[in-house]
Amino acid sequence: MLIQANNVCAPLDAMLPGREDLLAQEVARAVGATPERLSSMRVLRSSVDARKRSDVHFVLNVQVEVKGLDRVEDAHPKKGVQVMVPKEPQPCAFPDLSAHVAAADALCPIVVGAGPAGLFCALALARAGLRPLLIERGRPVEERMRDVRTFANGGRLDEESNIQFGEGGAGTFSDGKLTTGTKSPFARFVLEEFVACGAPGDILIDAKPHIGTDYLPKVVKNLRRQIEDAGGEVRFSTQLKACRWDGPDDTARVTVTLRDLRTGEEEELETDALMLAVGHSARDTFAMLDDAGVAMVRKPFAVGVRIEHAQHAIDEAQYGSSAGHPALPSADYKLAVHTSQERGVYTFCMCPGGQVVAAASEAGGVCVNGMSDHARSGENANSALLVEVRPDDFPLEEGVLAGVAFQRQLEQAAYRVCGETYAAPAQTVGDFLEGSKGGPLGSATYPRGVVEADLHEVLPAFVTEALEEALPRLGRKLKGFNSPKAVMTAVEARSSSPVRIVRDKATLQSVSHPGLYPVGEGAGYAGGIMSAACDGLRVAEAVIAAVAASQGQDSGTGS
Repeated sequence: MLIQANNVCAPLDAMLPGREDLLAQEVARAVGATPERLSSMRVLRSSVDARKRSDVHFVLNVQVEVKGLDRVEDAHPKKGVQVMVPKEPQPCAFPDLSAHVAAADALCPIVVGAGPAGLFCALALARAGLRPLLIERGRPVEERMRDVRTFANGGRLDEESNIQFGEGGAGTFSDGKLTTGTKSPFARFVLEEFVACGAPGDILIDAKPHIGTDYLPKVVKNLRRQIEDAGGEVRFSTQLKACRWDGPDDTARVTVTLRDLRTGEEEELETDALMLAVGHSARDTFAMLDDAGVAMVRKPFAVGVRIEHAQHAIDEAQYGSSAGHPALPSADYKLAVHTSQERGVYTFCMCPGGQVVAAASEAGGVCVNGMSDHARSGENANSALLVEVRPDDFPLEEGVLAGVAFQRQLEQAAYRVCGETYAAPAQTVGDFLEGSKGGPLGSATYPRGVVEADLHEVLPAFVTEALEEALPRLGRKLKGFNSPKAVMTAVEARSSSPVRIVRDKATLQSVSHPGLYPVGEGAGYAGGIMSAACDGLRVAEAVIAAVAASQGQDSGTGS
């Protein structure tokens, strides 16, 4: 009988290549059988349990064929092991709405932004036969890689093609994490599509899946091809310059002005479904929407630094004597505290074995982020160390875009402190806490070089005071986190969007402007690659359902 066994504990050696015999012994023991009775075995999910550093092991969900077992009820699993009949995930299907496109008055949906939200939104719309137009202000990922590399190596900043803008979005030059704090019926579909487009197959198994910057460009390019093969159109170097709503309030038709950034030519198109998946750094787009009267609100975000440690130190802190075992991945962490002023301080986008990257998208500003390859084999670990910024931190008269202005001010301050060269200001934790200088910064990985600086001159007082209080407390949570030698590089200001484009919970359209669908991280409804992709699919589902209803069909998305 084929069964699924959850919460199977396995020693580290059992997960080494060639030790299937040891793994079979552990699985057999877990389900109350002998290894000889197992005729097949497949790991469905794998995670590391390092809560006790004296007993670091793997926890698995396994699908296994047990000979001689006729009913799940007859199994005798170990205590804590759950045995059940396997359930295959339901496929995500899309209806054929191509007849809608053939109608004389049909308008194609327009998706703005080719990050994960926009890509998956366009993919779903294309597979439903709606022939979407996907526009991206940046360049194709092949060209974008060249532009990012040029800037990292000391060349000029291209404000339309960089770590923030271009095919794949900001996540293309990151660790490629696919974890999310929310459960979505689309999550499995996203993972399977990534694998089909060239991502490593282990993302279907790992409890904390990640793709890595080395795989992401190929994956993103193949997603584009999937959209085009399904009937969608993708245009690069094309910017949304304006939106206009004509006619009565109940109309859903939007006139958009698109500008070709290569030629300067502009074009007007009409649509009844405009999906805005512009990402958290489309500051000029936010300003355009504000001028158009689109309902937006301030939302909490966070700013701070990138903190770097030696990866082996993080491994030892998390795994104890098991650190270095070849079956173990590079260790990560996720830490948070609240200060005496009730200000949240937390780590975000932790990149094991990675590097700090030059993430500026505006001239005259320094912005940092982190990335790592799939193997996570670099010498350093890095993470954002962020301080909560609240909507009420800014006077009301500064408007809904006050957070955008604040981000820009910090990035410009970092640029000035370093002599306007796009080098980044950095300081050791020891010097930061003591208010001094002189600590070695040789371990810093920011590619354009770091300049030793007092971060109190770059970051506002409420941020530095929160970091000063939080660092020792975080060090008690993770040994060595507040090591005096750890390097902090500023400024990390793009962890999330400082605004939310308000949408109706039922229709997912803007509450103020019909036909406008805010999508993903930039719109304030996601916080990473996976959640953004799932939100893109959710919005596409809403558009598909509306079209299907107009034709008297079932939307049939299977979500």
